Amino acid sequence: MGHSQSEKKSNHERILRTAAKRLREKGLEAVAIADVMKEVGLTVGGFYKHFDSRDDLVVEALRAASWQRPGQPADAGEPSVSLAGFIDEYLSEKHRDRPGSGCLIGALAGDVARSNKRIRALATEKVRCALELIAGLLPDKQNDAGSAGNAVNGRRESARKRATLVFSALVGAIALSRAVSDPSLSDEILQSVRELLKSQGNS
Repeated sequence: MGHSQSEKKSNHERILRTAAKRLREKGLEAVAIADVMKEVGLTVGGFYKHFDSRDDLVVEALRAASWQRPGQPADAGEPSVSLAGFIDEYLSEKHRDRPGSGCLIGALAGDVARSNKRIRALATEKVRCALELIAGLLPDKQNDAGSAGNAVNGRRESARKRATLVFSALVGAIALSRAVSDPSLSDEILQSVRELLKSQGNS
């Protein structure tokens, strides 16, 4: 029984990893149960031992998916990523060319906007986490006006707005770089936004 449960857990995790990768590569509507199970090496009938429906698989796969850098906070014991490092990783050719292991929002923002409430709620939490991460990486800008409490609140609000701008630019740039057919234009988009964001972050 123990071995059976362990095997089921292992298969479940493999299905989730495979589904999350395929969803980011192909979109929310383009991934079929049969394709996922074939890649994992299991039968379609075995799918229903793990999930009640395809929708349940999609939600769980997206929830479980890590960004695997970019966007992934450093593990304990690892040096924290800098803002410049975060931008470089997000707007890299590697991230552009491997959406299956990259940012969920960067890969699926358009699909998510047209999806159901469960998926949009999940994406909302992913976006909130991304904004918090980026806000924590931004250099502190002092605000001398008002009381100390107001200054702290002002800096927090400013960091949140700047983080929103940075993340919006990152997601837009990675999506555009994947959408265009001209490789040189794709590279230009990544490089230009990279340079502008990094210069703004240090100003």
